[in-house]
Amino acid sequence: MKRYPVALSVAGSDPSGGAGIQADLKTFSALGVYGAAAVTAVTVQNTKGVKYVHSVPAQVVYDQIVAVMEDLHPDAVKIGMVNDAATLDAIINALTDCRPHFLVVDPVMVSSSGKMLMSSDALTLLEKKLLPMTDLLTPNIPETSVLTGMPSVSANDVEAAARAILDYGTRSVLIKGGHASGCVKTDVLFSILDGNISLNEYSAPSVASRNTHGTGCTLSSAIAAFVARGDSLVEAVGEAKRYLTSALAAGADITIGDGTGPLNHFFSPVPAIVIDKE
Repeated sequence: MKRYPVALSVAGSDPSGGAGIQADLKTFSALGVYGAAAVTAVTVQNTKGVKYVHSVPAQVVYDQIVAVMEDLHPDAVKIGMVNDAATLDAIINALTDCRPHFLVVDPVMVSSSGKMLMSSDALTLLEKKLLPMTDLLTPNIPETSVLTGMPSVSANDVEAAARAILDYGTRSVLIKGGHASGCVKTDVLFSILDGNISLNEYSAPSVASRNTHGTGCTLSSAIAAFVARGDSLVEAVGEAKRYLTSALAAGADITIGDGTGPLNHFFSPVPAIVIDKE
C-alpha cells in the first residue's frame, strides 16, 4: 500500500493567509507533504497587524489533535504560537496520549515590537512539560533571551544559550539569526548526540523584502515537512533554510495588502510525494 507523508500543524488561523495554519499548510503542500491542522485560535488580522485573537476551547484543541493523530498518524508535528496555559496544557496532554514521531516547536513568545505574547504560566508549562517532549525548538534571538534569561544574545553567546535551552530536555535547538544585522544570516543547530553537543551552521544571504510575514512559521513547518519526507534533522534544516530563502526572494517584488506581505510559498511546488506504507 502507498501513502503520503503527513505533517500536522497545531497553531492559530491567519485569515490573511501569510502566517499560522495557512502558512504551514501552504508550506507542507509546496513540499509535497499532506498537511493536517488543529486550530488553537482564530485571529482577526491582515498584513497591517493583529486586531484581536479568539481562543478555541482547550478541549476542542485536544480533540482535534487526538482525532488526527489516531487516524492519520503524522510523521511530524509542528506547534506554533500558543499564548495561554489552558491551550498549551491541552496540547501537551494530547501529545502525551498520542506521542508523535517528531515534534518541532516554534516558540512564538515575543512580538516584533518587543511585547511579550506568552503568559507567564504558559511559559512555565513550555519549559517544564513541552520542551522535554520536543525534538527541535526554533527560537529567534529575542525568544532565546526569554528562555535563557540572558539580556542579549550575541554571536559569542549562542553556544551558552543553546546549552541552557538543551538543559530543559529538548533534543535539539535551532537558534535563528534573522534578527542579527549584516548581509548574511546564520542559523545554528545544536543537538545532543551520545551525550555530546554537535553543532551545524546554516548561512544564507539576507533578502531585501518587506514581505516577511510568516517567515518563522514557514521555516519550522518546512523542517517538519522534510523530516516527514524522510530527511535527517541536519538535512531537513538545511533544505528548509534554502526553501525559506527562495520563498522570500520569489515574493519580494509582489504586493499583497498594504502592510507586511507574505512569502511566495509556491515558487516551485513539488508534486505530492507517495511512499510505501509500513
